[in-house]
Parts: sequence; C-alpha cells; structure tokens
Amino acid sequence: MGAVSAILVVLITILFPPIGVWTVAGCGADLFINICLTILGYIPGHIHAFYIEYVYFDRREQVREGRIAAQRAPGVYSDRVQSGGANYGTMIQPTHG
Repeated sequence: MGAVSAILVVLITILFPPIGVWTVAGCGADLFINICLTILGYIPGHIHAFYIEYVYFDRREQVREGRIAAQRAPGVYSDRVQSGGANYGTMIQPTHG
C-alpha cells in the first residue's frame, strides 16, 4: 500500500503542490512556505513539494529498515516529515509509580 499512496501523492502534487505537502506534512510551516512558493511561481512550489515528499518517504523507508536518521533534513520544519510519520500523533503513556 505504501507505493500506491506515494504515487497518489505525487499525482496530486503535480496538479497542486500545496495539497501534496499538506498530505505528508499537515498544516504548518512547510505548507505555508509551499503556498508562498506556489504563488511566486508554479515551478518553485513543485520543487519544494517534491523535496518535502522525498524526505518523508525516504525517512519512512529508513524507519521500516530499523535505521534512524542522525540529522534533521535541512529546510523541513515538520516533525512528521522528519520522522517519516513514525510515532506521529501518539501519546506517551504515563508511568504508574
């Protein structure tokens, strides 16, 4: 299912880059930057969107292989993208002591 979702996100990004960024990064700084770049020019919006998606899917693959990226990807502000979606939205259970 991962390949199908990646292809779908790429097809959506070709039509409208901010929607592609929103699907992997959510609503935040990366989306705002992409909207601004898309308004300034269609090509810069695409370049940024595909970079965000590349980092997301690359980090997701690294997590599946059991590797964790040592450094943050430059220019990516979303923790969801930085972690490849791993542990995103989960809450730490309190310890009973």
